[in-house]
Amino acid sequence: MVELDFLFSAKKMKTVHGSCHCGAVRYEADLDLGLGTIKCNCSICTKMRFWAVQVPSAGFRLLAGAQALSEYRFHTRRDGHYFCHHCGINVFSTGRSARLGAFHAITVASLDDVPVEELVAAPVRYFDGRNDEWNLPPVETRHL
Repeated sequence: MVELDFLFSAKKMKTVHGSCHCGAVRYEADLDLGLGTIKCNCSICTKMRFWAVQVPSAGFRLLAGAQALSEYRFHTRRDGHYFCHHCGINVFSTGRSARLGAFHAITVASLDDVPVEELVAAPVRYFDGRNDEWNLPPVETRHL
């Protein structure tokens, strides 16, 4: 399994913008999709069909809509999942890990100015969160 540390040593960082469906929540972030995206099979990620790109929290800037965000935490309450309480779109999640420190996991679907070609070309890494095996992919990924 590829170590996640490489996520934050990007050479092709660029500032991208994103938003929820109604536009109440808007953000910008510095990222390189070429370094990879993530999908997980834990219960919430499966139900949301969560596809994200992780960035250090320092590389994420909320431009508008703090008052429109609602937060959901479950199980260990370690990660926060943020969605617009007007349109219901999950825009990002937050967390902290020993390996990555504080991070934002931005939903790829909420990116506004990234060409489809870049999204399709972005590598995807899978995590077996359902079994708390964060360094291994799940046996089955086709449904994620």
